[in-house]
Amino acid sequence: MSKFTLFIMTLCASLCSTGIYAQEVVRQVMSIDEMFSLADRNSKSLRPYATGMDEAREGVRVAKNARLPEIDASLSFSYLGDGRMMDRDFSNGFDAPMPHYGNNFAIEASQAIYTGGAISNGIALARLQEENANLSMESNRDKIRFLLIGYYLDLFKQQNQLRVYEKNIEQTRQVLKDLQAKEGEGIVLKNDITRYELLLSNLELTYTQIRNTITILNTNLTTTLGLSEDIMIAPDTTILTRVLPVEDKESWTVAAYANSPMLKQMSLALQMAKHQDKIIHSERIPKIGLFAGNHFDGPIIIEVPPINKNFNYWYVGVGVKYNFASLYKTNKSVSRSKYTIQRTLEQYEDAKEQTELSIKAEHVKYMESYVELNTQQKSVELANQNYAVIRNRYKNDMALITDMLDASNSKLAAELQLVNAQINIVFNYYKLLYISGTL
Repeated sequence: MSKFTLFIMTLCASLCSTGIYAQEVVRQVMSIDEMFSLADRNSKSLRPYATGMDEAREGVRVAKNARLPEIDASLSFSYLGDGRMMDRDFSNGFDAPMPHYGNNFAIEASQAIYTGGAISNGIALARLQEENANLSMESNRDKIRFLLIGYYLDLFKQQNQLRVYEKNIEQTRQVLKDLQAKEGEGIVLKNDITRYELLLSNLELTYTQIRNTITILNTNLTTTLGLSEDIMIAPDTTILTRVLPVEDKESWTVAAYANSPMLKQMSLALQMAKHQDKIIHSERIPKIGLFAGNHFDGPIIIEVPPINKNFNYWYVGVGVKYNFASLYKTNKSVSRSKYTIQRTLEQYEDAKEQTELSIKAEHVKYMESYVELNTQQKSVELANQNYAVIRNRYKNDMALITDMLDASNSKLAAELQLVNAQINIVFNYYKLLYISGTL
């Protein structure tokens, strides 16, 4: 082998090893609280709602601007042509020379004193919108957290299932090896080997599908959390040993009434509808305001002949404004507002009822998951006893290897279902937290 060929092979090996190293997957154990904290900081889905909070905060400042005085100023320069005078029957006309250059400067200020509650209710409405934006942020944060809980616990299940299939594949390969050895002795038929080869093929296919599912779930988690895809998240197994509170459904219902972002938003919608109703009623109330102004005009063209001089004057006063059209225009708006309030109240009561029903249903499932756990614990106990008996019989040549395989698979499956039952308890608990708004 030439030195050049050796150099090329060494370089290729170096590049390949570098590429493999760059794609190395890093396993990271992550607790649920750590996952929530990362999601709150990095989730792109929450950013629009954070911006919406800033937008609503500025909306309050804009609404408060209605309390500030209005100041208008204008400045203009003009060229005036000569006038023409004539009798009323348009006869005896003659030209009337005028000063040709005109100017106008005016400044006016006004301050609302009483608006029938339009300004104060507008500010209150803006503040409620700000609070609603905060609740939207909280609601969508809970949605993302609950979505992540689903990914997280499903990933936990899939990783456990992967280990079970790894063990099953290993055992099936060992059985095939033993059967192939016995085939040479004429003890085992080819059909038996074919059956286990098909079983192994199906196990390997399912194993691949589980790995792909794990990859998808992990990608969903890392993307939402703002982490690199090279990180493989490993759920914290200590969640299975946590003692979760078992409260009655009435306590969960009370918590939901007090904390549910959805119910809070419905309550805010009702308050907003009432403030909007007050704004509509304020259209029927006279508006009172102060005003002041100063004008500097020239020339004075209201005199004949015009006076080529500047004229400055100022004024202050109190004004009352009333829109008589509101007497017949706002009736429909008032009637519509009344129905809006009624509809919003009915939606709020319906939301409370639906929340209570959801709490009751999920509480039943939560308590049912403890029954499932007890059942699976008994199944594991029985599967272990069965495995011990078959294993002892197999050692004494009183059982076939297939019996040993079945007993082992039953034991692994029971252990897997036990872990899944423990995970279901955690999921149902967090679902109750999500519905009650305490996630």
